[in-house]
Amino acid sequence: MTMRVMAIDYGDARTGVAVSDAAGLLAGYTTVIRSRQADWVADEIARIAAERQADELVMGFPRNMDGTEGPRAELYREFAKSVEEKTGTPVRLWDERRTTIEAHQILHASGKKMKAHKKNVDAVAASLILEGYLAWRARNP
Repeated sequence: MTMRVMAIDYGDARTGVAVSDAAGLLAGYTTVIRSRQADWVADEIARIAAERQADELVMGFPRNMDGTEGPRAELYREFAKSVEEKTGTPVRLWDERRTTIEAHQILHASGKKMKAHKKNVDAVAASLILEGYLAWRARNP
């Protein structure tokens, strides 16, 4: 059975998106949606989900390092609800602690200048969310 998963790294100005291959094993397509308008971003996510035939949606969810919910948790819940309404697909909230930090480290290690990080960090963070979720799903069928 194939299962295409789409991961979302929601942010104020940029939202990273990563979509797995048809087998649901690897991160394939990535993009960054540049907008501060949550409703427009949710519409774009719905368009990409339909275009890429995503069966499952997973979105990074902000937690504090001690596991408690971060100050932005409610905003993210509301955005996930909006995406759910527009796609008709439930959105699984996924602990995203450290993904942006790791994404910056990956880009830095690849020799990218800090200025170039801004353009790519959200797509890399979405890929990390996707990879973490796919690994978890493989261990918990």
